[in-house]
Amino acid sequence: MLLPDDFGYGEECRTFNLSRTLTPAVVVGAAGTDDVAAAVRHAGRVGMPVAVRNQGHQVVLPTAEDALLITTNRLQEISVDPVRRTVRVGAGVTWAQVLAETDKAGLAPIVGSAPHVGVVGYTLGGGLSPLLGRKLGYAADHVRWMEVVTADGAVREVTPEHTPELFWALLGGKGNFGIVTRMEFDVFDVPRFYGGGLWFRGEEMRPVLEAWRELVPELGEDTTTSFSVQRLPDVAALPHPLRGAFVLHVRLGHLGDSVAGARIAAPLRAAATPVFDTLAERPFGEIGEIHRDPVRAMALVETGFALREFSAATLDRLMELTGPGSGCPMKNVEVRALGGALDREPARPNSVSSRGVPYMTFAVGSGSPEQLRAMAEFTRAYARGLAPWRAPHPVINFLSPDEALSEPEVREAYGAERYARLAALKRVYDPANTFRFNHNIRPAA
Repeated sequence: MLLPDDFGYGEECRTFNLSRTLTPAVVVGAAGTDDVAAAVRHAGRVGMPVAVRNQGHQVVLPTAEDALLITTNRLQEISVDPVRRTVRVGAGVTWAQVLAETDKAGLAPIVGSAPHVGVVGYTLGGGLSPLLGRKLGYAADHVRWMEVVTADGAVREVTPEHTPELFWALLGGKGNFGIVTRMEFDVFDVPRFYGGGLWFRGEEMRPVLEAWRELVPELGEDTTTSFSVQRLPDVAALPHPLRGAFVLHVRLGHLGDSVAGARIAAPLRAAATPVFDTLAERPFGEIGEIHRDPVRAMALVETGFALREFSAATLDRLMELTGPGSGCPMKNVEVRALGGALDREPARPNSVSSRGVPYMTFAVGSGSPEQLRAMAEFTRAYARGLAPWRAPHPVINFLSPDEALSEPEVREAYGAERYARLAALKRVYDPANTFRFNHNIRPAA
């Protein structure tokens, strides 16, 4: 337990986005579920709200001031059952740790583009895979069991058979209904895939994206793709062709061999010559090579929302906002194609709200405070520029700390009917809105 003047308090409160400083009244570094439950019960006795910091890219809103912050990174249980094809993890486990174990069994979890993020937070927000999503759906769709500490300090085992309403709310409700300390989920027999990326000169964006736009509707559910307009730093960690470069990064993940994968990528290579090419057949454990997301914590500005289409007109506007001569300050502006199984309701129902969304976009930048201010202005201009194609119900994990802060905005993100059901369940499981440092679902009146 640490107070603001204690050594280690700052490190315990640190998040991936260094521009967001957490200042709770007290922080508890939980070593197990009993610690989490004891901390929640204490907070209830003294009338303190509770914030949670787990692994990865988690958003805590706004600063957790006057709260009791519980950190779960020490909850490190991980076990793989190759017969049942399941994995059970504690709340502090990252996907990279899971991959190290599932690879030994030739099994694949529905991991996202950044394996360094935490399993539990990613899954509670849906969990969008750059390889398996269009074939198998969201990570949340394959959860079997959770251990949860609710606002009353009780430890509950939650399953779709015995506690279907709480199970439904947790998976998609993103931390509004309790603290998930352990989780069990399905894994799949996918030992290898074809994937990676093609980087093109930024000046050749248009012909490549015209080819990408025409390719996406023709893809089967075995293939997932996205692109990113990147203005990369001049650092030694990057390959020489990418250092300090303005490039278009087209990502591809295919559940098949290199012959079929190369055939899918052919129209992109025909549109322009890549300056860097990493497409190859790979073991599943190399899924992070599709996006190559940065792993170092940094000060960030970001925005994310859904798109109802990626038409020729959408591409024209994107070129104006991010293309050559646009003055775009962001390090990364991406569009992901969704669809397939991501649109289908799962066998174990959950509250993931982004089904039926065909595309999503996400922009992120890092830099000095002055640069971040310019990037924040760009995020607003970007949202205005793409407003004609904006769709409701964004992927919850991609909402920024500055988005969906009011109750009407959160209701719009989930949809009125789903939000009403979530708010009614919030009244049951967290009537005092103890867990409020998130894109908050308020208890129904």
